[in-house]
Amino acid sequence: MRNTFKKLAILALSFSFTTVFAQETPKEEDFFRINKVRVPEGPILEVGGLITLPNGDLGISTRRGEVYIVENPTSAKPYWRRFAYGLHEILGIAYKNGALYVAQRGELTKLVDKDQDGKADVYETIYAWPLSGHYHEYSFGPKLMPDGTFMVTGNVAFGDEEWWRAESRVPMRGWAMNITEDGKMSPYAAGFRSPAGIGSIDGQFYYTENQGDWVGSGGLWKVNKGDFMGHPASLRWTNLPNSPVKLQSDFFYSQIDERRTKNEQGRYIKPENRVNETFKTLFEMKKVFPELRLPSVWLPYGILGISSAEPVKIPANTFGPFAGQILVGDQGMSIISRIFMETVKGEEQGAAFLFRKGFRSGVLRLEWGTDGSLFVGETNRGWGSAGDANEGLERLVYNNKTPFEMKAVRAMPDGFEVEFTMPVDRKSAEDLASYDAESFIYKYHPVYGSPPVNTEKLKISGVKVSADGLKARIIVQNLRQYYIHTLTLDGLRSQDGFYSLVHPVAYYTLNQIPDGNKLSTSEVSTKNSAAPVNVPAKKTAVPKGTTGKAPEAKGTATPAKPTATTKAPTFKEVEGLLTKNTCLACHNQTKRQIGPPFVEIAKRKYSAEKIFQLIHNPQPQNWPGYSTEMPPMPQVTKAEALKIAGWINSLNK
Repeated sequence: MRNTFKKLAILALSFSFTTVFAQETPKEEDFFRINKVRVPEGPILEVGGLITLPNGDLGISTRRGEVYIVENPTSAKPYWRRFAYGLHEILGIAYKNGALYVAQRGELTKLVDKDQDGKADVYETIYAWPLSGHYHEYSFGPKLMPDGTFMVTGNVAFGDEEWWRAESRVPMRGWAMNITEDGKMSPYAAGFRSPAGIGSIDGQFYYTENQGDWVGSGGLWKVNKGDFMGHPASLRWTNLPNSPVKLQSDFFYSQIDERRTKNEQGRYIKPENRVNETFKTLFEMKKVFPELRLPSVWLPYGILGISSAEPVKIPANTFGPFAGQILVGDQGMSIISRIFMETVKGEEQGAAFLFRKGFRSGVLRLEWGTDGSLFVGETNRGWGSAGDANEGLERLVYNNKTPFEMKAVRAMPDGFEVEFTMPVDRKSAEDLASYDAESFIYKYHPVYGSPPVNTEKLKISGVKVSADGLKARIIVQNLRQYYIHTLTLDGLRSQDGFYSLVHPVAYYTLNQIPDGNKLSTSEVSTKNSAAPVNVPAKKTAVPKGTTGKAPEAKGTATPAKPTATTKAPTFKEVEGLLTKNTCLACHNQTKRQIGPPFVEIAKRKYSAEKIFQLIHNPQPQNWPGYSTEMPPMPQVTKAEALKIAGWINSLNK
């Protein structure tokens, strides 16, 4: 009996030990919870702006032209009050000296409650700017700057016949404007395309841009007065006497082809991506256009967003180890990304990571509550989003538990130093097989977006782990200035719990390579468990007088080899391809998003070859219910397309 109990105890101990090491790695939702804010029946929010007021109330502006004040917004039963209405597409809100300021389509408006009844009774135009009437002429802001002035940005319109080409039909479209409280406007910077995400971070004006013509991918830009942000439409107005930007349209187009060509019928041809062409990049053209501002950090398209939105800084003592870093919403993918920035040789650069996905609609606005939670304002009308609701207001709440993440990535003279939120398992961290790296960049051209180009897999030749296990410095061969460097740490594990990283991929924008000492081979680990081991083949003795072949029986045919049945790949096997080729930016397996779900595509019963052809040459007329056309994607190889097609078609079985 005693031996039986002993065996059971050993078995139980073994089971518990196995459980500890086999338990699942925690996910985003185990640290940052999404809470829906209770909204009374009636309002359709389509949030365009959020602001926390000095007393802790939340001010909300909506695309439907209304302003709400929410009392006790972090409680289970917030109280809603409509403050103003009848305005036009409000896409931002600010507070100053007891008044609210909103940017409508065509003006900066001051809202004042003079009689203190909780409703605005003064709607004062501070400054009005021109409109052509085009639907795409959204205006974003205002953002209050340290000197008490306001920043507002203006979206571009699109052409009539050339519906794909952005235009600045009237002054200040594609510009940032600086406006004083008494209504004086100064043009601040040009070259914006769709500047929905504007922010004031440490007193400096920043913005995020959406992918589009002349914009290969979204990113975070620092904006100084006189900067040119890259889109040429607004250069039409740089000859005005008060323009701080001196670059002229004629000079711009003399240096780079705008692809304005016509077919035999005299109709303009939409420019599409050309494979194996000689192309320009942003950093190459900065040598020609000194005013051109490069992004501080790229947000790779389809991975960390497709319609980048508002950036905010994480306050001290909020969101744990990430205080001081920047969060950026994305309207199209309904996600929030995280950015760590540093300054090297006078230039900002840094790493971007996925932070939280799963919001119910497109993430447009972010605002900190007084309790340290993050309000998330959402909309997708006309724009589409991964979240399938039309609107929403949610809160992101941190539970004060530390996730195992890359806290920061810093550039080194010979690679990168990765800092972690908790100590790493030394064995996995000193194994080169735990790391992977590549670099790529985007084209600077008039085509809508750009595939990753000049992609190169990079060799990792050594790693040095700090004594406390909180840092790993990796030697990466062939660093390329201005390129995005993807670092994937799939094999790395935590010291406690042996967990994987919640987000194992970082995207570092390397605007400058720092000077300094490089690691020597004597101080790094070069162990690589994935390296092939050369085992000499054993030689089999062959009797003299024979050929070494087995004798064939006379009068019998060689049996035919059995035909292998091709097994469809699993989602796990194609997930990397879907992510790499940005398929997941617009398509979900079962839900309608910007494009049709994969299960609906499977029902069409296209052959794998046909799906390959449609990836390279989409037929939007096949999907009339979707307003956003899929662009041609010739960069997807046939092998990749056929593998993706095999998985898609398996969904119909």
